[in-house]
Amino acid sequence: MKKIIFDTDIGVDDAFALAYAAKCADIIGITAVFGNVPVEQVVSNARLFSQKIGLDVPIYRGCSRPLALPPTPPATAVHGDDGLGGVFANPYNGAAPNAIDFIINSVRANPDALTIVAVGPLTNIAQAINQAPDIVPQIKEVVIMGGAFGTHGYSGNVTPFAEFNIWKDPHAADQVLNSGLPVVVLPLDVTMEVHISGDEIRALMHPVLEAISRGYLRYSQVSNGIEGMSLHDTLTIAYLHNPAWFGVTEAPVRVVTEGVSLGQTLRQLGSVASLDNPFAGSRAQKLCLSVDVERVKEHFLATLKL
Repeated sequence: MKKIIFDTDIGVDDAFALAYAAKCADIIGITAVFGNVPVEQVVSNARLFSQKIGLDVPIYRGCSRPLALPPTPPATAVHGDDGLGGVFANPYNGAAPNAIDFIINSVRANPDALTIVAVGPLTNIAQAINQAPDIVPQIKEVVIMGGAFGTHGYSGNVTPFAEFNIWKDPHAADQVLNSGLPVVVLPLDVTMEVHISGDEIRALMHPVLEAISRGYLRYSQVSNGIEGMSLHDTLTIAYLHNPAWFGVTEAPVRVVTEGVSLGQTLRQLGSVASLDNPFAGSRAQKLCLSVDVERVKEHFLATLKL
C-alpha cells in the first residue's frame, strides 16, 4: 500500500474517497483545509466520519482561507450545511494540531516515500513548501482532484472556466503546479465521467455512505440531470491503485489568478516559440484526460463491499 497524507475539505465525495483510501492505502494522517465547509467544520467532519468507518488516523487543522484572495462561501448547496449531508449529529470540535507542521515533518521523515493526495484547495501544500522549500524534492508525488481542460466539454463547475478546488485558491494551485513538485491532476475531464447511482450506493450495504449521499444525489439530479453522483475525489485513489486505468498526457499547467477566467487551468498545447511564454521553466505534469470508467467503478464498488 502507498503511504499517503489525505488533504481534504471533506464533503460528501471527499468522504467516499476517504472510505476507499482506508481500504487500499496507508493513510498516515488527514490534513484539513477550508473549501466545501470552513476548516473547523472539516476537522470535526473528519473526526466524525473516521469514527463512523472505524478509521484511526491523526487529524490536523490547516489553512482557513486562500493565500491572496478574500474567502468565498462554502458549498452548502452541494454538501449540506455541515458538509456531510446534515444527517448526523457531530459531537466533535474543530481543534487539532497544525497541519502544515505535520506535512513538513512527515515528508522529512519519509523522503521519497510519501504521496500527498489533495482533494480540496491546495493551500496547505503551498504553505508547506513556502515554509520548507527543502521538502519539494523529497515528496514522491502529489495527486490532486482539480481543474478542467475541456475534454467532453468539461471546462468548469463553478464558472464556465473554473473547477471548484482550483477556483477556491488559484494562487496556491498555480504555485503548487509550478513549484517543481511532481503532480498528477485528476480534472473534471475524467471525474465527471464516473458516476454511481443511488441503487449502486445502497448495494454497498454501507449505511454511512448511503446516508450522506442522499442530498448530493438530489443535487446531481436537479443541477446536472445525472441519475447518480460523480465520484470526483475518489478517482485520486483509483489512480494510485492503478494508473493504467487513465489516459495520461504531460504538459506544464498554469492557473489564471485574476479576471473573468479566474481559476482556469491552462495546459501548454504546442511547441511553437512565443515571445512571452508563461510555461517557460515549468515542469510538465501528468494530466489524466481519459478514464476506463468500468474498471474504476468495478474496483471502487468491490473494495467498499469488502
